[in-house]
Amino acid sequence: MKKTAFLFPGQASQYAGMARELYDGYDDVRDLFKIASDILEYDLADVCFNGPESKLKQTVYTQPAVFVHSCAVDLLLKNEGITPHVAAGHSLGEYSALASSGALDFESGIRAVAIRSRAMQEDCDRHPGTMAAVMGLEYDDVVEILKSAPGVAVPANYNSPGQVVIAGEVDAVDKACDLLKGKGAKRAMPIPVGGAYHSSLMDTSSEKMRKFIMEELTLSAFRFPVYSNVGAEPVDNPVRYKTLLADQISSPVLWYPILQNMYQDGIRRFIEIGPGKVLQGLVKRSLNFDDIELSGVDNLENLIDFLKENAEVESA
Repeated sequence: MKKTAFLFPGQASQYAGMARELYDGYDDVRDLFKIASDILEYDLADVCFNGPESKLKQTVYTQPAVFVHSCAVDLLLKNEGITPHVAAGHSLGEYSALASSGALDFESGIRAVAIRSRAMQEDCDRHPGTMAAVMGLEYDDVVEILKSAPGVAVPANYNSPGQVVIAGEVDAVDKACDLLKGKGAKRAMPIPVGGAYHSSLMDTSSEKMRKFIMEELTLSAFRFPVYSNVGAEPVDNPVRYKTLLADQISSPVLWYPILQNMYQDGIRRFIEIGPGKVLQGLVKRSLNFDDIELSGVDNLENLIDFLKENAEVESA
């Protein structure tokens, strides 16, 4: 049986109507939304189901929505005895991965995500920024080219070979895109997020989360390792992971190195857990090997299909 990884998405995976069928079909999912809504002090289900998209795009709503959707799918799979050998999450998704591993209980997770999203929204409001996906240049080349870009424009996500996301001030990112295209990028296009995540424009939220994580957040024993965004290596030590998580907001997401390391560690089955198919696309572009199996679980229909076809997933 192939070793399995659960992959958890981050922002830009949200959409109006997300998790509605799961909510309608399962008491456990309704319970998660009730807990989250009580902590958030607003009706998260209403935001997820009805949007509008402009509201759901706002960081303060996006992050809890994606986190709870992902945790709901993870819970339903675990109720059927389906668990991975390892996990990883893209930016915000790292909190979902930690919850899946048992290192972070759901209530603590939604509290952490609430603090994270509010702090990052404040940074977004204070320092308006944006992000753009750059295609056709490698990470090291983007790093070097951006050194000559005016303003704040930095690498934020190393997503796959030839795809790097940059973040920064709106004008600076626009100019950086032109500069990168002039240096050989095939495309440089904006992505639907509400701020310049993983850049210096997030310094205030980064320090708030660092203080919260190091002083208040408790991580418990891991049932399986989680690959860190910052180091791209599997970690199952709570003390070590807290330090890495504290660095996350202000550091680039090393997603492609994570996938490379997973493959080298024997992972051959990758399952995206939560809204959308963004991470499945990144696996396809990153691991072009015949022995890879790739799937995702988002809504009720593909949950049922997955359970019918994949109930034999080997538990760790």
